[in-house]
Amino acid sequence: MGEAAAFRTVAELAEALAAEPGRLKKRAAIAAAVRAVQEAGGSEDAGRLCLYLAGQPFAEADPRKLSAGGALLTRAVKQVSGCTDAQLNAAYRRHGDLGAAAEEVWAARPGSEGPDPGHPILLTEVAEAFAAMAVARTTAARSALVEGLLRRATALEAKYLLKLMLGDMRIGVKQSLIEEAIAAAATPTSQNRDVGQPTSVAEVRHAVMLEADLARVVRMAFAGRLAEARMRLFHPLGFMLASPVDTPEEAMERFGEAEKAGKREEGKGKSEAEEVIAATDAGLSATLRSGQDDKSVVLKDGTIHAYLEDKFDGMRAQLHFGDPAQPGRVELYSRNREEITQSFPELVEAFHRAGAALTGPLILDGEILGWDYAAGKALPFSVLGQRIGRKRVDAAMRRAVPAVFMAFDLLFQNEELLLSLPLRERRARLEQVVRNLADSAQSPLEAVEEFAQGGLFDQPAPVSEPVPRLMLSAAQYVESAEQIDQAYRDARLRANEGVMLKLADSIYQPGRRGLAWAKLKRELATLDVVITGAEFGHGRRAGLLSDYTFAVRGAHGELLNVGKAYSGMTDAEIVEMTAWLQAHTLEDFGHFRTVEPLRVLEVAFNNVMRSDRHASGFALRFPRILRIRDDKPIEEIDTLETVEAVYQSQPDKGPAESGEPSE
Repeated sequence: MGEAAAFRTVAELAEALAAEPGRLKKRAAIAAAVRAVQEAGGSEDAGRLCLYLAGQPFAEADPRKLSAGGALLTRAVKQVSGCTDAQLNAAYRRHGDLGAAAEEVWAARPGSEGPDPGHPILLTEVAEAFAAMAVARTTAARSALVEGLLRRATALEAKYLLKLMLGDMRIGVKQSLIEEAIAAAATPTSQNRDVGQPTSVAEVRHAVMLEADLARVVRMAFAGRLAEARMRLFHPLGFMLASPVDTPEEAMERFGEAEKAGKREEGKGKSEAEEVIAATDAGLSATLRSGQDDKSVVLKDGTIHAYLEDKFDGMRAQLHFGDPAQPGRVELYSRNREEITQSFPELVEAFHRAGAALTGPLILDGEILGWDYAAGKALPFSVLGQRIGRKRVDAAMRRAVPAVFMAFDLLFQNEELLLSLPLRERRARLEQVVRNLADSAQSPLEAVEEFAQGGLFDQPAPVSEPVPRLMLSAAQYVESAEQIDQAYRDARLRANEGVMLKLADSIYQPGRRGLAWAKLKRELATLDVVITGAEFGHGRRAGLLSDYTFAVRGAHGELLNVGKAYSGMTDAEIVEMTAWLQAHTLEDFGHFRTVEPLRVLEVAFNNVMRSDRHASGFALRFPRILRIRDDKPIEEIDTLETVEAVYQSQPDKGPAESGEPSE
């Protein structure tokens, strides 16, 4: 057995990577460290090094959670360092990061000369502490484990232990770069391959996608066993994303750019780091150039062939079920890969039943919607939002906001990963799946008594008739901007958010926002508002007032807040605005301050929703700053009457009692 690796290896490497702007140098440094740890202590520690560098206390496929939030960690920092609230708050404001703030206050710890360098914190000890935190039943027990690590930590180790526990390393390193480094590190040290045979990035990335366990893939890479990677259900794959377009004509032009991009790539050499992207784009580029099949993606005489679907304003989700090895298990994952199953028990019941009729597992991509069964259409997001994040859904909520799963893609079927198939083929398979499951994927509006997730489905007599929980997103072929424009208008009349355009032969590219999918979602309106408050940002915006609360004018001239925005301004504008806001502060609450209402912004947004979050009774959903309007006096900002009029003009407005929006 070799020498066990210490956590300081992770901390020192992370600090060096944060200071290194060059991507190739970062990759080389990671590869060298992984190789050194593997040679000294074995691939177990090398795997932990990569996992922790990616900011993951546990593998993606591992359902365990640390359950250690910012409040618990902040208390632990103060307890171990002996700093005051004021000292820690001031450090946090300077850095915008608890780990960096802890590093600053660590040096001033009273009565301590620092940890014993002869007894470093080992990676195995960090793993053991994390495992204990995941099963700890009390906050006090978790706090004791955190403090136990921090008391032995140097300032630099404390910094990165906290960053790791918060799941946000902020060192300018994405997992894709770590995957490249793993391939580079494993190539010269593999024991089971011919000398000189490389480990490809494509192999590593494919294995990580299937296994969802970065540390395990490191072990497989050094053992020359990447080909043995197998897809496992109940961990989320990356979601394919769409690029926004403002007009149907822009969508047509965007798909035309895809063809040109494909042609430009012909004859060009590609680095190993680019081969996966090149491979996933190859099917699209080849089809764009061929123009053979009248149902394929064709860019000829200004026309296209693509699928067009309504863009529903719900919650993007991935549905996993039907695994024979785990009968009855159903899991739902959000776009940010959080497990959200408990918020939608009626979907669990329906797909628990449906899964019993399957011969193999399925992964569906789609949207969770609140559904109006009487009207046959989706409820506004403002209504569905009342259910998001709830750990318990009572009978009243379940009946008031019924949930359905609107499927639009099929990613995995009967042990076969379908990502490389063209959309037209995935769509055909999905249509068959929905036809087969439509009758069984049902559950009553009321809760099913004595329902147990994961067991055999033995349902007592329901108190109401079951209703369908699986729906198929309607799709049509379009060829012109005129068709797209009409479809958009029809979608808005159905109270949906807009339309999605997907090239019919596009493959599914997890985690990518490419040219193959586009979303047309026109902005509802813009408002001129005045800044009334500001917060300090995080990360590279630490020390800058970059999050702005803003207001419109009420009927009697009073200012009424309607939202908060933090995107749309340039770095230079944020620096200038910070100086101005600091000079015009009315009340300073530390992280937040109220300011003189003198600076006017023009903001765009997707929707207006009723909300009790602000005194105005409304909140803008997804507001974005378009420009600073120093040319406009505060007397000319928009009024609450205007906000009310915009709200009433929406076909998808929610009821007055709807919950807080997602801003």
